[in-house]
Amino acid sequence: MYYSRNVPIRKPKLLLGMFLIIFTTGICLAFNWDNQDFDSSKREVLLRKIGHEVLLQSGDSTSRVLPIKKAKENQYQIRFENALAFQPDSLITITQRLLKQDPLASNYIVNVLNSNDSSVAYAFAISKNAKDNIIACKGRIQPKRAYMINIEFKPTSTTSEGKAYLFAGLPFLAFVGLMYFRSARPRQKLIANLQPNTLTIGATLFDTEKHQLLSNDTITCLTGTEARLLKILALSVNVIVDRARLQKEIWEDEGVIVGRSLDMFISKLRKKLEIDPSLKIVNIRGRGYKISIATSHVTSL
Repeated sequence: MYYSRNVPIRKPKLLLGMFLIIFTTGICLAFNWDNQDFDSSKREVLLRKIGHEVLLQSGDSTSRVLPIKKAKENQYQIRFENALAFQPDSLITITQRLLKQDPLASNYIVNVLNSNDSSVAYAFAISKNAKDNIIACKGRIQPKRAYMINIEFKPTSTTSEGKAYLFAGLPFLAFVGLMYFRSARPRQKLIANLQPNTLTIGATLFDTEKHQLLSNDTITCLTGTEARLLKILALSVNVIVDRARLQKEIWEDEGVIVGRSLDMFISKLRKKLEIDPSLKIVNIRGRGYKISIATSHVTSL
């Protein structure tokens, strides 16, 4: 009697639970497609930033990175307006750092092609397991030519894996669906910071937030003033920065501008940049300073 009396009560609850599971599954699948589109758009932004930093390393702060071309599925081309020279060490560092922000970019092959005949000028492969990386010919400067960077990502089996995880997590999805309708606030997509607080200068990484330099596994700490000064110079590699601008941006807020203060901090920076022999701060008499990246000596990270 007790069991029979409760059957009509449990059936509506069971049907409601099944409905929530099916409905929530549909919602999650829809969000999954949206996230794929979002990840694809984010990847193109990351690829464009790779092109931007490669141009800066070549001393070009004015020419354009052309629109990213999708040659085929999982294969993209970064193209440039003008010819450029590049350092393999810097290209590897920039590519790995930025593509860490792409959750699907754990395995990829980078080919730097000559634009005229599509011959391979330089190439390397990055794997999820670092010991399987294929990197050669570091420390050899590539001459100034018309290049394009072709990056091919290994296809992922996200569809089949996604289905397995989806069905395994249906009870949880039902709960998520219930909470979704109980909440009046829309779900927000978190966009990763596409401009991290790290700059690549030659074969050196500069953490502008922590005020640290990393080169050859050596960390060098900077003072706040040294870090502000280096950041201004690093954002204009091989470009002369006027003394007046440096003094104004660094010391004006303190109310006093002392000409010799700039020279003193430049001297301190030069000593700390000795960890990377390819970097030099050059004094342009009567004008200002610039960071110069030597093409005859590249230090590998």
